[in-house]
Amino acid sequence: MLAVENKIKEIEGVRPDALPEQVFSSREPLVLKGLVSDWPLAKAGLEGADAARQHLLEHYDGATVGASLGDPSAKGRVFYNKDFTGPNFKMVRARLDAILEKLADHEGDAEPPLIYVASTTIDTSLPGFRTQNDLSFEGRRPLASIWIGNRTRIAAHYDMPDNIACVAVGRRRFTLFPPDQLENLYVGPLDVTPAGQAVSLVDFSEPDYERFPKFRSAVKVAQVAELEPGDAIYIPGMWWHHVESLSIFNVLVNYWWRDIPAYMGPPINVLQHALMTIRDLPAHEKKIWQDIFNFYVFENKPENFEHIPEESRGVLAPIDEMTARKLRAFLLNRLNR
Repeated sequence: MLAVENKIKEIEGVRPDALPEQVFSSREPLVLKGLVSDWPLAKAGLEGADAARQHLLEHYDGATVGASLGDPSAKGRVFYNKDFTGPNFKMVRARLDAILEKLADHEGDAEPPLIYVASTTIDTSLPGFRTQNDLSFEGRRPLASIWIGNRTRIAAHYDMPDNIACVAVGRRRFTLFPPDQLENLYVGPLDVTPAGQAVSLVDFSEPDYERFPKFRSAVKVAQVAELEPGDAIYIPGMWWHHVESLSIFNVLVNYWWRDIPAYMGPPINVLQHALMTIRDLPAHEKKIWQDIFNFYVFENKPENFEHIPEESRGVLAPIDEMTARKLRAFLLNRLNR
C-alpha cells in the first residue's frame, strides 16, 4: 500500500438533504462522514452482500449494463494490456442480475476475476432507486451514476466536473493529488485509455521509483482517506484520484456537476486541437501563440478590449448561449473543410 501522510479533511454531521455551501465552494477535497449511512442500500450492505444485491434488484428494470471483465492475473487493476494497445479487460453488455450473480459466484475466490460495472446512469438502469437513496443538490442537476464490483484498483485520473462519491456498500481508499501534479504522475496516452480518461501509469501497490522518480514528489502532496460504508467524499473537478475497492462486494454512487453553463464545451477538445495545430510549430511561432492565448484567454482583461465598441466585441464579450452556438457552427465549418 502506498504510504501517504496527509489525510483528507473530514466533516461530521452533514445531511443528505442539506449539503452545506462549504462543500460546493471548497477547492480542496472533503470527507463527509456518515453522509449516506441512513440510505436503505447502505443499511442492507451492513447486513451482507446478498442483502445489498437484493436491494439493487428491487429497482432493476431489466436493461443491460456495461461491465468490465478481466482475468485474475489483473489483481483487480483496471489498466492497459501489456503492449498498451487497449485495456486489460473486455467490455460486455449484460443484464445486471447476471453480473451480480457472477460477483456472488466468485466471492470466495482467493484471486477472483475482475468484475466491474462502471459509471452506469442510475435513472435509466435502476428507476426508483433514487427515491430511497439520493442527495439533494438545491437547484443543481447532477448526473447520478452507480459503480458495482469486487476488489478493484482504478488508476489515478481526473474528471472535469465536481464530484461527490458515496460509499454505499464496502470500503474504499481514495488517494488524491492536486491538479498541478500532472508532470509527476506519469500520465499515459490521451487517445488510447482504459476507460475514457488519461491515467497515471504508476502502479500504486508497487511504485517503480526508478522508472517514475518524480512520483515521489507527488506522494508528498497526496491526500488519502479510507471510507467506511455510509461515508462520502467531495472531489473538486480536475483533482487526480486513485480509487481502491477494499471489500469483496462494493457499491458506490456518485454525482457529477458543473457550476457553469452547459453550452460551454469541454476544454479537452481545445487541447486536442492545439496538439494538432500548435504543438509542432517552430519554437518561435509557438511562443507567439502562447502570448496570443494569454492575451485572449488566460490573462484576458476587460481593458484589453475597451477600444472596441461594446456592441462590436462579438466573441471578445462574455460568451452567452447564442454566441456559443455561433462559435460552434463556425468551428464545425472550419474543421470540415
